[in-house]
Order: sequence, then C-alpha cells, then structure tokens
Amino acid sequence: MAAGTEHTQHLRLKESQLDLGADPYDPSNGEDFDGKLREAQHQLELLQSQRQDLERQKCEMDELNSRKEEFINGQIEISERLATSVTSIDRELFELRQELEDLEQTRQSVAAHLSRIERIEPEGWQRDSLNAELDRSLLMLNQAEDEFESAVSHFAGGRTRGIFGNPTSGGSRIRGTHTDFMSSVKNGLAFNLPIVVLGALALIMILFK
Repeated sequence: MAAGTEHTQHLRLKESQLDLGADPYDPSNGEDFDGKLREAQHQLELLQSQRQDLERQKCEMDELNSRKEEFINGQIEISERLATSVTSIDRELFELRQELEDLEQTRQSVAAHLSRIERIEPEGWQRDSLNAELDRSLLMLNQAEDEFESAVSHFAGGRTRGIFGNPTSGGSRIRGTHTDFMSSVKNGLAFNLPIVVLGALALIMILFK
C-alpha cells in the first residue's frame, strides 16, 4: 500500500511541473499583457490630462495676478489724483465762502452808504444850517468813497473784481471840509468887495439927492 501511495504523489508532482512549464506563447498570456499595456496607457493619459489642467490653472492664476497688479497700480494712481482734486476743491470752496462773506459784508456797507446819501436833500437845507449840513454831507460822501475804494482794492485780485466796474486810480475824491468852504467864502467876498462898496456909495448918493 505504501508503494501505491508514493506513486500517486509522484504523478501529481509531475502534473504541477507541467503546469509551471506552460507555453509562453499561449494566447491567454498575450491578452493579459495587452490589458496591462492598455491600463498603463490609460494612466499615462490621465497624467497628461492632469498636467494640462495644472498648466491651465497656472495660466489662469498668472492672468489673475496680472490683472490684480494692474488694479492695484490703477487704484494707487486714481486715489492720488482724487485726493489732490479733493484738496484743491476744498481750498477753492474755502476761498469762495470767504469771498462770499466779504462780498456780503461789502454789500451791506455799500447799501448803507447809498441809502444815507440818497436821503440827503440839499434843496431842503435852511440857510442858517447850510454850513453844518454841507460839512455833514461832504463827510458822508468822503466816507462812502473811502469804503468803495477799500472794497475795490480788496477784491482787485479776486474773481469778482469786475463787479466794481473800472474805477480810476485814486478816485475823484471830494474834499469839501469846513476850512475849504470858509476859504471859498472868503475868496468870493474879497473878489466881490469892491463892487459891493461901489454899489453902497451909489445908493447913498441917490438917497441924499
């Protein structure tokens, strides 16, 4: 019995050896190689597709970074220009407000002088108060002229200088003070004194005839 069992095991070993020594040109082996090749090609295609995706993403990121840098440069440039404009506008508005305030004050002063001057009525002056009325009125004229010339000088370099017309330099100042008036009276009296004396003598002679 032992000899028969040993013979059987020997046969099975032979069969295993035959299986291991199979023909390398077996069609089933070729199909397995083709499958592995196709799998390797598929993996290679996947890798190439991933590489292309990465390159496309890199190009998109580079473009985004370039646009971002362009925006930052434009932001800085326009911000500087706008800030300069705001500063200039603020300065201009301040000067305009200041000039408007000065104009309003000047208008009130000029209007007050105009109102006082227009209320003067030389025809209504009494003879006994003529001297005082002239002094007061001429003083008002001189004050108005001084105020006007001061306004012209103040606004001469501004944008509103044209509202005062084209006044002559120095103006046509009226200087009719009490001294000037009395001097004129004395000069007139001295000029007419001989005529007055002759007239008085002629009148006396007529009366005593």
